[in-house]
Amino acid sequence: MASAAAATAAAASIRERQTVALKRMLNFNVPHIKNSTGEPVWKVLIYDRFGQDIISPLLSVKELRDMGITLHLLLHSDRDPIPDVPAVYFVMPTEENIDRMCQDLRNQLYESYYLNFISAISRSKLEDIANAALAASAVTQVAKVFDQYLNFITLEDDMFVLCNQNKELVSYRAINRPDITDTEMETVMDTIVDSLFCFFVTLGAVPIIRCSRGTAAEMVAVKLDKKLRENLRDARNSLFTGDTLGAGQFSFQRPLLVLVDRNIDLATPLHHTWTYQALVHDVLDFHLNRVNLEESSGVENSPAGARPKRKNKKSYDLTPVDKFWQKHKGSPFPEVAESVQQELESYRAQEDEVKRLKSIMGLEGEDEGAISMLSDNTAKLTSAVSSLPELLEKKRLIDLHTNVATAVLEHIKARKLDVYFEYEEKIMSKTTLDKSLLDIISDPDAGTPEDKMRLFLIYYISTQQAPSEADLEQYKKALTDAGCNLNPLQYIKQWKAFTKMASAPASYGSTTTKPMGLLSRVMNTGSQFVMEGVKNLVLKQQETDDYRYFDPKMLRGNDSSVPRNKNPFQEAIVFVVGGGNYIEYQNLVDYIKGKQGKHILYGCSELFNATQFIKQLSQLGQK
Repeated sequence: MASAAAATAAAASIRERQTVALKRMLNFNVPHIKNSTGEPVWKVLIYDRFGQDIISPLLSVKELRDMGITLHLLLHSDRDPIPDVPAVYFVMPTEENIDRMCQDLRNQLYESYYLNFISAISRSKLEDIANAALAASAVTQVAKVFDQYLNFITLEDDMFVLCNQNKELVSYRAINRPDITDTEMETVMDTIVDSLFCFFVTLGAVPIIRCSRGTAAEMVAVKLDKKLRENLRDARNSLFTGDTLGAGQFSFQRPLLVLVDRNIDLATPLHHTWTYQALVHDVLDFHLNRVNLEESSGVENSPAGARPKRKNKKSYDLTPVDKFWQKHKGSPFPEVAESVQQELESYRAQEDEVKRLKSIMGLEGEDEGAISMLSDNTAKLTSAVSSLPELLEKKRLIDLHTNVATAVLEHIKARKLDVYFEYEEKIMSKTTLDKSLLDIISDPDAGTPEDKMRLFLIYYISTQQAPSEADLEQYKKALTDAGCNLNPLQYIKQWKAFTKMASAPASYGSTTTKPMGLLSRVMNTGSQFVMEGVKNLVLKQQETDDYRYFDPKMLRGNDSSVPRNKNPFQEAIVFVVGGGNYIEYQNLVDYIKGKQGKHILYGCSELFNATQFIKQLSQLGQK
């Protein structure tokens, strides 16, 4: 048995907690005991797309099978009756899902029904199910109905995102649409708050909340505070008492939730990046920890006029089990390429050793030397053979990362992404620029129209002094000539004018900012210069008036901006309302590395790469 302390530390990762909760659910809502002998109860799992997205980054098909799941099917697919098997449902409590579940009851598809809702189900919908069960004489078959409070997706031990399905409902564009009505805004905020509430129920902790004023983040804070407060007040049904608490490292200290608005930094999501995970997300098709690659098949040698061969699609899961990924996902890309090479060499050496031993084992002759050598080598070969599965797994990971890294490298070379990365770093850190921006925009060999647009927007956002109208026209002409769509610039111009009116923008890179700029700095860029500004992030008590303070545990909901809790925080959750990216996540991970006993989690309402973000800006900028 691992020591209790080690177990506690492990259990506190949000990934661990959500996985434990899912396993308990798949085990008919009784805790899953790992080493229990005996066959698991065979069952089918019925989920909707939301449920699928929550489970897939956490449990592999093999793990599902070990838990007795023989089939996993989408709720709205054609399913045949399997009358002697129990079914575990894991779905959102939506109207159409409930209708379909009622239909399943009427059609008597399964032996028994364990209904689990990702988010809390309303009383009226619960009554609909009860009525359907009565009508179908299936009351005894509905074994359990549970609210699971798992409405968020965990991608890393220290990273989560609210949703993947219908993410346009809580997107940056949805929140910043000029024509959004109050009712629509309420719906967006409620959706975000529902997921954050589920997150804290799963974490088993009531946070202290800080947020910037006058932003969507503040609206989320007010609503989340109210929801937590109402739940704590209802002592009989509170979700924050009993066995969920005290199980993790949060038991002694409450976490700090810092809600940040995407609008404090629009440059980072556009930034060309240089670390492995962020690059994979930027240039390849990567979501929910799975990367899809198109393998190019030989086009060159096909005869003229022949149909080009179909490209093979390959997908790879980049998971915590993958040691190489865990070690290198935050490394600069050149280091990754070098490490893949080293791994390959060490694998080849091991493989050669097995081959060498095999050939020695074929020794003829009965001389003493050969015999003693034989027994010696038998031991060696036995150990070599026993390490074969390990060797094969190593080979699989090497092949995987060779393919992924090669695909990334093709983009870097074809688009000169290294040039963009370095130039943008200089812009964001106010270093003198070695070549003119116009040259890069006009260089037909450097990057796609989108790359050029990203670079220009970063320049436009980061400069204190906006370019003169004449200069701007010149840039716009160069961008148009390069094939760029100018809509995103249109939006950024409006955004910049508005933020200037609202307040002076948090300056990028300069060290004279008030403490207010700290968070916008941590959410800023990977530049060393900027990271200096993070030193007194949330982890020292922020005593600034710019951030509102909420403590849902305080009886009266008075928003005194005076923090009651003066202790420095050990646990902080930085959550970006309006979308986030792997660059910011990586910056937080790097920042916290040297801080013992401190943990930061990064969360965002949706995870987008620059292409997806530019698309939203473009829609906002359309006339």
